[in-house]
Amino acid sequence: MANSKNLYILGGHQTDFARNWSKENKHFVAMMREAVLGALASTGIEPKEIDVAHVGNFAAELYAKQGHLGAFFNEIDPAFSGLPTSRHEAACASGSIAILAASAELEAERYDLACVVGVEQMKTVGPGVGGDYLGTAAWYEFEAEGIEFPFPKLFGKLGDEYDKRYGLRDEHLAEISAINYDNAKHNPNAQTRTWYMNKDHAMSRDEHNGTIGGRIHISDCSQVTDGAAVILLASERFATAYAKRRGVPLSSIPRLKGWGHHTARLRFEDKVRESAGARFVLPHVRSTITDAFERAGVPDVSAIDGIETHDCFTTSEYMAIDHFGLTAPGESWKAVEEGTIAMGGATPINPSGGLIGAGHPVGATGVRQTLDAYKQVRGEAGDYQVEGAKTFATLNIGGSGTTSVSFVVGVD
Repeated sequence: MANSKNLYILGGHQTDFARNWSKENKHFVAMMREAVLGALASTGIEPKEIDVAHVGNFAAELYAKQGHLGAFFNEIDPAFSGLPTSRHEAACASGSIAILAASAELEAERYDLACVVGVEQMKTVGPGVGGDYLGTAAWYEFEAEGIEFPFPKLFGKLGDEYDKRYGLRDEHLAEISAINYDNAKHNPNAQTRTWYMNKDHAMSRDEHNGTIGGRIHISDCSQVTDGAAVILLASERFATAYAKRRGVPLSSIPRLKGWGHHTARLRFEDKVRESAGARFVLPHVRSTITDAFERAGVPDVSAIDGIETHDCFTTSEYMAIDHFGLTAPGESWKAVEEGTIAMGGATPINPSGGLIGAGHPVGATGVRQTLDAYKQVRGEAGDYQVEGAKTFATLNIGGSGTTSVSFVVGVD
């Protein structure tokens, strides 16, 4: 396995995920501009210093009737005219794939400073149409066409598979939801920071918490979100010069220490069939995480201070708990009951609120997770800071566990 060269995250920025940019009558490029200029301002980087830009986005062709998103980066500042850019799509993992592409170019020494922006404008259509658009992250013809809200149903099947193999209780999913909503109250950019939710409400099965599909209820779902997030990724050469001019030690700048990336078969039923008899329900997700650990020189999850994971539904976070190794396979409920994943626990999950609490602008999520990992290990997460955090992990998933990407971010 190839190890990563030293790559550094200099900082970044995200928009307020509670905003509705369609109601503001603003184009998605306005989101990109706000996030990019915010990242430059917070780091003291000049636009002319950016060597290359990568844009993560899932479905602007559907939501905004616009492709060729890489070119929109060049509209942000006159200094970007002629800058090499590209756009990357891998459903909900689009942002992380953009980071991987940028990191590969830096490791190849093509460039020294990359700007990675994830963006999605989703509130341009109603929930039914939006749910159909999201269905294109699955095998549309077989898993989504003509099905109302296909993805809640697919991730409901993930819960069903856990129930079949190991048993699964709704109260543990409800606790996961409650934790994410509670964490989001402390995040000034979280979409649900002013919303009401607790475990009792998440457990209710009435008109206030309706069924979306199968075992998935409203409280189990991530949000429909407009938003953009940016990180600035640098080579060791650039980061060394940057640290000197900022008067800080290079060791204080977070590194992208390790990464993992695997792609499983597209249809959920094929994934389940392949994993029959395996220890993990989604073995390729497990391998993604362990690859990231190995490249980062991390022995196991005990060396991780916190996790930002892909809770598109409570069942995906339940899966992540045992796939990260916080419990034995099928025993994720133990980490829920014992408070392991809560703030103040041994390994807090989604201090930001995650996708359920902070929001899920699909193409931006992987970048936002990595930015939050950066904030945590820098001690800059504010009211949702994990005390003493030095190493954070992410897990970003596209489709029904199809494309998975994990990063380990840390300071020495």
